[in-house]
Amino acid sequence: MSMIQEFKTFAMRGNVVDMAVGIVIGAAFGKIVSSLVGDVIMPPLGIMLSQVDFSQLALTLRGASDGAAAVELRYGAFIQSIVDFVIVAFAIFMVVKGINRMKKKEAEKPSAPPAPSKEETLLGEIRDLLKAGR
Repeated sequence: MSMIQEFKTFAMRGNVVDMAVGIVIGAAFGKIVSSLVGDVIMPPLGIMLSQVDFSQLALTLRGASDGAAAVELRYGAFIQSIVDFVIVAFAIFMVVKGINRMKKKEAEKPSAPPAPSKEETLLGEIRDLLKAGR
């Protein structure tokens, strides 16, 4: 088998394609969540917490001097990343919960009744013989 054919077989395997689709959708979803947090959730939260802009919160470790930039510990960006993570984790939790609920409903669907056991079959035959003997 040629290397190109081997690669094609590998790349078209179901798990690889599913993973690629998941990564692309995840990246797009990450951008949406970051916008939701940065543009929608954090501004009102900052207003509720005394006009604080979380993205600007930082602790200066060393001030700017002689053309060197200041060294800052940007804990506001870290807080925003935590909020991003919590929202993404909650969204994924809700998706998994919905999938599990659908799987549970699918499992609960009544299937064909089980075949009668040997005892039930034998009792049915005895019943039929007794009816025929009357």
